[in-house]
Amino acid sequence: MKIGLIDVDGHNFPNLALMKLSAWHKARADDVSLWVGLEKYDRVFISKVFTFTPDIDSCIMADEVIYGGTSYDLKNKLPPDVETMCPDFTLYPQFKEAYGFLTRGCPRGCAFCCVGEKEGRVSRQVADLGQFHTGQKEIKLLDPNLLACSDHEKLLQQLINSKANVDFTQGLDIRLMTDKIVSMLNQVKVKEIHFAWDDIKQSAKILEGLKLYAKSATRKPHGHFGSVYVLTNFNTTHEQDLERIYKLRELNYDPYIMIYNKEHAPKRTRLLQRWVNNKIIYKSCERFEDYNCKIG
Repeated sequence: MKIGLIDVDGHNFPNLALMKLSAWHKARADDVSLWVGLEKYDRVFISKVFTFTPDIDSCIMADEVIYGGTSYDLKNKLPPDVETMCPDFTLYPQFKEAYGFLTRGCPRGCAFCCVGEKEGRVSRQVADLGQFHTGQKEIKLLDPNLLACSDHEKLLQQLINSKANVDFTQGLDIRLMTDKIVSMLNQVKVKEIHFAWDDIKQSAKILEGLKLYAKSATRKPHGHFGSVYVLTNFNTTHEQDLERIYKLRELNYDPYIMIYNKEHAPKRTRLLQRWVNNKIIYKSCERFEDYNCKIG
């Protein structure tokens, strides 16, 4: 079969589903490549993650066209024998890291997140590291909540044993932090560790975890204990956003502003993001009130 693959979101981040489909079809001696508009295919897979990405409007010459990805349908899934394939990393030669999930699902059920509906309200192991890490120097984990998985210590040990640099791209649930987890994270090679302070109602538990981690963390790669995603424009006031940012600075964490429904966010929130996320500005101007006055 001649198989075409379309990554609607572009190529700024590899599409894991397409890489697994490529590996599965290549294992069956099929001809697989990224889609080229003038060619005829037996089957074309179209994958899109983000709802804001415009759909492809070109004519697709194929006997069969299959759509998949979070943006199209939260219920669609790869067949089990495809899901367990080691991704075809040659599909995106510009990326040298290993990408994959050790766990799926999250018990939190946050209203701004689709993971609970898509993957279930339980964090469960779906792979061992060796199923997608083939010796790359860096691993990018896409897990939504690894620490909520009952097997998290076993999986953290696999990351330690890999000796690769690990990026927990979706962050680690700081509310689940323990002395044992801190000890194991101290042994994982990380360029930057990410947490999140999204739910203002969980502030007490989040602060408890941040202080626990800071007490025993042995590395500060960029002069701070880690970066903390701060969700704005969802269910917090501007004053609550500033309160979290100033508290994170006090605790020596580096905040990173995420804006929910950014297209309709107020100007003040977008300015807040620019101030915090531009680290040159953030370090030179300690208070948003002063930054806001300077730019009018």
